This record gives sequence, structure tokens and C-alpha cells, in this order.
Amino acid sequence: MTPSTKGPRITGIRTFLMQAGPLGVSGWAADVRNSITTGTRNWLFVKVETEDGITGIGEGSGWPRVVEAAVRDLSSVVIGQDAFAIELMTQRMNVAIMGHGMSGVVGQGAIGAIDMALWDIKGKALGVPVWQLLGGRLRDRIRAYAHASTPDQARAAVAKGFRALKTGGVKNPVAKASAIRDAVGDDVDIMIDAHGPPWLTAPDAIGICHALAPLSPLFVEEPLAPEDWEGYRRLRGSTDVPLASGERHAGFQGIAPLLHEGLVDVVQPDAGRCGGITGLRKIAIHAESRFATVAPHAGSLGPVAEYAALHVLAAIPNALILEKMDPDWEGRARCVTATPELRDGHLMVPEAPGLGIDIDEDFVALHPSVRNVGLPAGGWPEGTEDATLYAQPRHPRAPAFRRA
Repeated sequence: MTPSTKGPRITGIRTFLMQAGPLGVSGWAADVRNSITTGTRNWLFVKVETEDGITGIGEGSGWPRVVEAAVRDLSSVVIGQDAFAIELMTQRMNVAIMGHGMSGVVGQGAIGAIDMALWDIKGKALGVPVWQLLGGRLRDRIRAYAHASTPDQARAAVAKGFRALKTGGVKNPVAKASAIRDAVGDDVDIMIDAHGPPWLTAPDAIGICHALAPLSPLFVEEPLAPEDWEGYRRLRGSTDVPLASGERHAGFQGIAPLLHEGLVDVVQPDAGRCGGITGLRKIAIHAESRFATVAPHAGSLGPVAEYAALHVLAAIPNALILEKMDPDWEGRARCVTATPELRDGHLMVPEAPGLGIDIDEDFVALHPSVRNVGLPAGGWPEGTEDATLYAQPRHPRAPAFRRA
């Protein structure tokens, strides 16, 4: 297509909601190979169609079944509009959801899915990768990290080329991280994710960060509930350990307070719920102005949002690292036409026009959504430490600081 001031008109939007992962008896995946109980979930893919026959692909997360309804509602806002006018479409959609809250995961998830697809269309139409539209590529590969809960899993990930690992939980985090550090040595970065349960207090988080400091973590993630602003202020002034958060905040409006007050060193927007490529880029620019780095969350995302994050990270100066969930389910690679190449612990940046990825509609159709969430294997043992994290009783403090 010859470059022009206007793009093709948007003619339609289609949604594809799939169940990712085998349901099993309990509703959680049985073949989890990356050491964390990711379970079954929904992936929502969105295709935007244009009058020229060019289609774009996007993905929305946060609460996929509800996000799908929001995408359908927003269709009337963008159909008939110029597919190249991405910022205009972002503003139109934000105005449309204003009455429901501009920083909600549903609205920003829907906006983000459409936004990704528009960037994909523009790149395809102009014959360039999305990163080229974002100002050009600063790097051709993005450092990635794997997950590990045990020393054996950590050693296996390092053997695959990873030089950054994340472990998680609030049960014995210091002992777990210490064992992994001993297993992989000092040349591998480690991260610790506390998942921010609401019962974790600022004194708890301060103590845990002090105990983790000798391990030189790349960052400690969500040591407090994401809405505990006062707790983060207390923690920020009490530790030199790098802090990370942001995955559960939607849009740059939701993440802005973390950056305004310098509460984190690493911001973790979720590409599927932060307003898409446009939202992720705005967050990255804001983070740069606060001397913070960007490490997008990918825990609930499918492969399309992962590609969107790769393009943004390739084009920003403050990219730190990207979470890599694969292989959490063998169908991840089968539901799309391309997967990023993993080379020496890095994901290679796509070279194809647009995002460089599409979905296999036939495969996706074989896995229709059955339910939005599942329960952990074994059910929901209420009132015990095996209950789901956010419903657990407050843990005793002593085990959290145990080193072995």
C-alpha cells in the first residue's frame, strides 16, 4: 500500500474467546511444565477488519468473558473510522467508557485488544513491523525470565539458556529464594513475587525485603497489596531492594500513582489490560521520566499480547525484562501462526510487518470457553494455608524469614 495520510476504514470487529488449558476435574491444568499452577483460563483474541481486506489481531485480558462484551460495545465507536488514527480511536474509546471508570481492567482490556489490532493493521498496510512505527528498534532481542520453585527447576531453566528466574509465594520466600540462589550461583538474576495478598502488612514486607537483600534480587514483586499506597510509602523508605508492581492496575491512569511517588523501581504493566500498545508505551514514557524500568506482566496472557509487549520493549530505552510463561500449555504454540524464538535466554524481536502473528481460528474454535476461572487442584480448603492465596488466614511471620 502506498503511504498516505489516511488508512483504510474499519468495517468490523470479531472476537474469539477460548479456553486455554485442559479443564481436568478441578478446573486447573494438569500438564503444567513450568513449575507454577497456571491452570485453565480464558484467552480473548480480537480481529479488526478493514475495507482493504487487511485485518489486525489483538488480545484483551483482565476478565476475558466480560472484556469480550466490552469489545462488542466499543465496536460502534470505531467501525467506520480511519484504522490509522490510533490515538484518536484510543481517546474515543476512553470517552466511551468514562462512565464506567477509565482505569478499570474491563474497559482498558477491551481498548487494549482493539488498539493492538489497529497497530497490527497499520504495520501490515505500510509493510513494517510495529516497533518501526514506535520510533524504531533499539534492540533485536528482549531478555526473558523463567519461573522456578525448586533448585532442580532453576537448574533446568538455566540449562535452557535463561539467566533470570522468578520464584514466588509468601510461604518461606527467603528459604526458597536462598535455595535457588545457591543452586544457580551469582551470575543468574533472581526475582521474588509475593503476589500482594491483602493481609501482608508493611512491617512484614519490610522484614522480608531486608531478609532478601543479601541475595541481590533483581526485584521483589508485589510485596504488598497493589492498592496499599501507604504501605508502599513505608516500604519505599525502609529498603534498598528494588521494588516492582503494576500488573493488576489497568491503564496508565491506574499505574500513574506508583510512578508519581517513586514507589517502585520496576513497573509491570499487563499488555492485555493497560490499554494495549498505546497504553504500554505511555506507561514506559512516564516510567522513563521517573528513572524506572519496564518489565511487563505475562502471567494471564496469551501469545498475541506477548508479541505486542515485544514490539514495545524493542522500541523503548528503559526495557528491563519480559516474563515468559511458555510452556504453560502445549496449545499456546498451536493456537497461533508464529512463536517468538528463544535464544540464549532472550526472545528475538519479530521482523514481519505488523505484529507478525495471527491466530489459527480452527484451533481456537476447538477450545471454546467453558468458564472464566478454575479452583486450585484439591478444591478450596477454607481457613488453611492451602486455600487460595487471597483467602488464606494471615501466615505466621516466622516461616517467612526462615533461610532454610
